[in-house]
Amino acid sequence: MNEQSGFDVVVLGGGPGGYTAAFRAADLGLSVCLVEQRERLGGVCLNVGCIPSKTLLHAAEVIEEAAELGEYGVTFGAPQINVDALLARKNTVIDQLTSGLDTLCSKRKITRLNGRGVVEDRSTVVVTGKDGEHRIQFKDIIIATGSRPFSLPGVADDPRIWDSTRALEINEIPKRLLIIGGGIIGLEMAQIYSALGSEITIIEMLDQLIPPADKDLVQPLFMKLKNRYKILTATRVTGMVPGENSVAVTFEGKKESGTGEFDAVLVAVGRRPNSAEMGFDKVGLQLDERGFVTVNDKQRTSVAHFYAIGDVVGEPMLAHKAVHEGKVAAEVIAGHVSVFCPMTIPSVAYTNPEIAWMGMTEKEAKGKKIDYDKGKFPWGASGRALSAGVSAGVCKVLFDKESGRILGAGICGKNAGELIHEAVLALEMGATAEDISLTVHAHPTLAETFAFAAEIVDGSITDLLPPKKK
Repeated sequence: MNEQSGFDVVVLGGGPGGYTAAFRAADLGLSVCLVEQRERLGGVCLNVGCIPSKTLLHAAEVIEEAAELGEYGVTFGAPQINVDALLARKNTVIDQLTSGLDTLCSKRKITRLNGRGVVEDRSTVVVTGKDGEHRIQFKDIIIATGSRPFSLPGVADDPRIWDSTRALEINEIPKRLLIIGGGIIGLEMAQIYSALGSEITIIEMLDQLIPPADKDLVQPLFMKLKNRYKILTATRVTGMVPGENSVAVTFEGKKESGTGEFDAVLVAVGRRPNSAEMGFDKVGLQLDERGFVTVNDKQRTSVAHFYAIGDVVGEPMLAHKAVHEGKVAAEVIAGHVSVFCPMTIPSVAYTNPEIAWMGMTEKEAKGKKIDYDKGKFPWGASGRALSAGVSAGVCKVLFDKESGRILGAGICGKNAGELIHEAVLALEMGATAEDISLTVHAHPTLAETFAFAAEIVDGSITDLLPPKKK
């Protein structure tokens, strides 16, 4: 076994949070060993998640937009889809990004080990890989082991029953695809396979698609998709039996129950932390009932010199959260004053139209009995949205009735994932409706719909009739 000692920091996991933590620690003068199971850095996000899915979603969106241009008098023939070329493009994007990370890692003189790292004691990690075992001694450790797709209990191991990783491989385009789970991952994969020619059925256990978001924010997307997919909300899968030619799925719902035959089934019902069999029990690391590592605002765990970041510490399981947590952990280890205390973490569904939200949702405000003022601007009154053919959208913003400060916001529409960050900054800076209304926005833009929503609250709206005075 190869023995290596003298590292200030070992980072266990090379995803967005892990490599960010390693890079920041190295920049602050610490000696760093970065351990990653995959041969390439980037974790799930870059290799089998965010980046490949967005590459495929771009192609799907172009296919949809080309068909919709008929309203402008521009028509195209049916798309000719070369799946091999599409996958090659996806892989090119991944290769470019991962090679860039390799360069950044090398330039920082970070020691990289490819293999599975397991905690042996409070100062040792054993890494097992293709080139044997390495015992690594460290002063501090950052756990960034991420998460994996949740599997339904009792489901048979069959090549036609997929998780999100398998779906992104596009080894085939099934005629009938069932997606279990109407969250972000399920809807994004539905869009990709629908564009490629699959007939889509979605089963969601809760009453709406994308359950964390407000229902009225999801409504424009739902109205579009219900004409393209079969959508069964408030429905539970009760059985799944692979047959010779298809998978038989039995379901029970509020409006419909029965059995359907599908050529493939994608299970997209969430993710679980990679915290089991990592040796955490040997050092007394505290986990919650779901297996997440508990941390404070400095990313410190219950064990001295042990830090944790990203999916393994809990919701929201988002790469951008992991990145900021990684910087905090590295800075704290280096002796800097640093805490992870954002006012909000934005969420984005990269569907068509996109849905993005941040801060407090309206249903959360109601549940907490918070008095709020709401501005809601329909994109049907936006010149930019109408001219671009994306009028099926909405911008909504909530303000605290007492303080006047922004509480939360949501956008459904083209580029909502880009537009939401003005709202994030407004929340971080404690902006009021008047602050936003007095900020000059370019016209015509989609961004100005956020200002219009604020104008509804402060009473200065002119692009709609002002709200009636109470």
